[in-house]
Amino acid sequence: MVKPLPPAIFLMGPTASGKTGVAVDLISKLPVEIISVDSALVFKDMNIGTAKPDAATLAIAPHHLIDIIEPTNAYSAANFRTDALRLMADITARGKIPLLVGGTMLYFKALQEGLSGLPEANQAIRARLDARAAFIGWPAMHEKLALIDPITAARLEPNDTQRIQRALEVFEITGEAMSALYAKQTAEVLPYNLLKIALVPSDRKVLHDRIALRFEQMLQAGFVEEVKALVAKYPTLTPESTSMRCVGYRQALEYLNGDYDLEELRDRGIFATRQLAKRQLTWLRGMSRGMDDTIELDCLDENLNALVLSEINQFMRHKV
Repeated sequence: MVKPLPPAIFLMGPTASGKTGVAVDLISKLPVEIISVDSALVFKDMNIGTAKPDAATLAIAPHHLIDIIEPTNAYSAANFRTDALRLMADITARGKIPLLVGGTMLYFKALQEGLSGLPEANQAIRARLDARAAFIGWPAMHEKLALIDPITAARLEPNDTQRIQRALEVFEITGEAMSALYAKQTAEVLPYNLLKIALVPSDRKVLHDRIALRFEQMLQAGFVEEVKALVAKYPTLTPESTSMRCVGYRQALEYLNGDYDLEELRDRGIFATRQLAKRQLTWLRGMSRGMDDTIELDCLDENLNALVLSEINQFMRHKV
């Protein structure tokens, strides 16, 4: 008799969809341990702008893969996959269920499907691309990407500097489009029985309102002061540092450099966060297209916690 695969849960959704609240509620009801799937939460000393769970929340519901590196370092999808697989095995060995919670869809994709064999970062090429972008602008760099990799360019916004740079870098190193390399990747079966839940808004405007309110609250909580402290503690940080590409941080750095006033910081921060949510929802749609294994729940439903719990209980009864 074949031994059944152990269970694992993906709780995915755009920023401000309430993922953390749901996960914390589940801790009190199910034998789960939370693994953060968030490329911003890995950084130490970046708390307000990343909406990192506070100490009281983490005391109730500890999260793996939070505060694991300094902002001057980098963390990749490959790093995440290695760490997540190790943690999932440990959690399963303790008789608990891995609950992977976050909005970094690339990490979920890498974990479930394996890695594409993309080349490591090349700092010389990145510096050259940054210099070119400073001269012609990132929208023009996006147009160049569209000529060599229209598939990748189509899913990126013209101001998505980090991903545009990476796609151009990959092409320079390999001579192949990133989308072509992804298509060649060999799937690695994830040895878990997965329940995938996506929290999506029934009304995008309500999500946008949540995002605006949360960014305003971040500013009131001292977000600018946090970024000022980061620069003082880590003087090598620049707007091009991986950590400073997290939504809001680049804008706060530019504000501190005198590029614009507080009102424009607010507007730019809200806009960038809404664009992030749009990209996350696009990823979710792409990941579930043609498949029926992702359960979508309305993140605006007042009974969201109960709905998620019900889906998990049903999964545990019938699939495990």
